[in-house]
Amino acid sequence: MRRAVSAADPAVPVSHLRTGDELVARAAARSRFNLSLLALFAAVALAMAAAGIYAILANAVRLRSREIGIRKALGAGSREVLRLLVGQAMRLTLTGLVLGLAAASGLTRFQQSLLFGVRPTDPLTFAGVALLLCVVALAACGIPARRALAVDPVETLRSD
Repeated sequence: MRRAVSAADPAVPVSHLRTGDELVARAAARSRFNLSLLALFAAVALAMAAAGIYAILANAVRLRSREIGIRKALGAGSREVLRLLVGQAMRLTLTGLVLGLAAASGLTRFQQSLLFGVRPTDPLTFAGVALLLCVVALAACGIPARRALAVDPVETLRSD
């Protein structure tokens, strides 16, 4: 490029040559950084949500192990115990989802400059995030639910 410009007009100074890809990458660098930072915060928030649901449910199982043992002694099956625990976790999750979606839809105007080709209130994105959070909540229920199923009704009745 330098030789071609010099051959055409030697008086024209040639400096700072860049390809089109470099120019586009440089122009989008700030938006790319903001998006990466936002994705990192979203991943941390998702991990914190899973840890919070796990902690709440694990504590509920610990506190209600006697009740669970008595329920099992009276004939409640594994399905009923699971329904009790997963229902509690999903009620908490759905409450958080409703509040979070309301806040997110109200705050979308602040994120509008970061979005390209997507409406700020895209229903598919909101539904996808809600589904992801429900899946994470169900996964977080796994260990506490397994612990609840392991409660021995005979040991529970002996402790009384």
